[in-house]
Amino acid sequence: MLTENWATLWEALAASQPDHVAVVIGDTHIRWRDLDDRASRIASLFDSYGVGHDAKVGQLLYNCPEYLETAYASFKVRASTVNVNFRYKAPEIIHVLADSGATALVYHAAFSDVVREARPSLPKVRLFLQIDGGDESELLDGSVDYIQAIDSYSPMPPIARSGNDSLLLYTGGTTGLPKGVVWSHTGLFGALAFTGYASMGLALPETVADVARVASELNGAGKSPVNMTAPPLMHGTAMFLAFSTFVLGGTVVLLGGRRFDAAELLRLVQREKVSQLSIVGDAFARPIVEELKRAELSGEPYDLSSLGRIVSTGATLSSEMKSALMERATQAVVMDMIGASEGGPFAVAMTMPGQDPVATAAFMATPNTALFDPQTWEKIPFGSGRNGVLAAAGAMPDGYFGDAEKTAQTFRVIEGVRYTIPGDFAEIDKDGTVHLLGRGSVCINTGGEKVYPEEVEVAARSHPNVVDCVVVGVPDTRFGEMITLVAERAGEISETEVIEHVKKRLATYKAPRRVIFVDQVYRSPSGKADYRWAKEIASA
Repeated sequence: MLTENWATLWEALAASQPDHVAVVIGDTHIRWRDLDDRASRIASLFDSYGVGHDAKVGQLLYNCPEYLETAYASFKVRASTVNVNFRYKAPEIIHVLADSGATALVYHAAFSDVVREARPSLPKVRLFLQIDGGDESELLDGSVDYIQAIDSYSPMPPIARSGNDSLLLYTGGTTGLPKGVVWSHTGLFGALAFTGYASMGLALPETVADVARVASELNGAGKSPVNMTAPPLMHGTAMFLAFSTFVLGGTVVLLGGRRFDAAELLRLVQREKVSQLSIVGDAFARPIVEELKRAELSGEPYDLSSLGRIVSTGATLSSEMKSALMERATQAVVMDMIGASEGGPFAVAMTMPGQDPVATAAFMATPNTALFDPQTWEKIPFGSGRNGVLAAAGAMPDGYFGDAEKTAQTFRVIEGVRYTIPGDFAEIDKDGTVHLLGRGSVCINTGGEKVYPEEVEVAARSHPNVVDCVVVGVPDTRFGEMITLVAERAGEISETEVIEHVKKRLATYKAPRRVIFVDQVYRSPSGKADYRWAKEIASA
């Protein structure tokens, strides 16, 4: 398999098709030559600040061209990107940057206040790079202005790099704190080969020259992919799908607004003749379908004839939503995948044009899929009627950053084969049909975001009138699961007060949407929370 740094691959693409559009964001179009030039200038800035091999560059950004430019620049100097959720408050930002050992932070001016709050607790960060983005914020003292940096630095020449260079993808951890998943560039290339080359019937390139050749051939044949990535780039799903589009010499299309807008998305699909739409389950599909129906009723339906593929991963895409999308994008194949920051795909549900979608949460195993007993770690044969934890062999991360114990738990070598096993439970029929049962842990998946109850519980219990509480997820038609707090209170306190109290301490999406008050929170004799009891209370 090809072993190379992503920047080296992209430099080959920039040289072979400099005038091809690499990125569309809103009304802005960026060609490969300009993407490479700007990234090379930022690479020079990084180099001047000592940001080089194995350094970590935090990205606290909305969708913008600079997100991809600074990722490209980081890879050019052999540094690792560190995604920072833009919904995070200062303590969460401090955790991610301190845990990763970041020495640089790229941020939108819109986040100046939270960066100012966090900066005293980030002594290792020596470069703060501020992007204006139309925000009426002054440049923070000690920060570097992005545009001035572009104008001041010359492009950095290419350097020797390695496929063992890494990038960090931060995701939820078992303690409720985000953990960094370490991907080598080679491992990520292998993992993305399925959604890139294999799904298009292409052989996997073996050299950098092959990558450029395949991209040029696709371009010449008018088959370069145009990928509309609906989630924000701060999510691994969006960033990785952008990478897989880039390596094919395609065009990445991004929303220009700072909130998800189904109408903007569909306008871009129509205008840019998007060939692939990438979403995260029903959280995106439902508002898209609602907007399609609204436009039809107004007599101005959207043209989706260019769509050849709709890809969903990260959250459940219901059969109802698949049908609604396929009724309107009649040429599109719907590819619903079980994936994770830790690797995959673990299983795939492929629905061809004209087919009826299979049942919700039913997939087909891949050649790398396996099922294990979580107690004995024996392999469970397909068709046995037993459920177990889903596993996948093949390309995967190196592990969790700075956490050997958690790495050993998730990335297991069984009978000489290394598997990634994040904790999803399933049952697999003899024919390979995978019935997803859900995450075995208490992790809540709300709209593709992982939320761990312990973190929310700690925030809620910090209110003097919350004696005890347990957080669970209950089914929700749009977001998959709705965060619900079951709480025991002392004195007068309302549902709204508890929710607002949590929002002041955590990202808004982590706050409960419902609070149910009980006389006493039930715990086991050992003091452990009884999540089954809490879920029954919440569901009732």
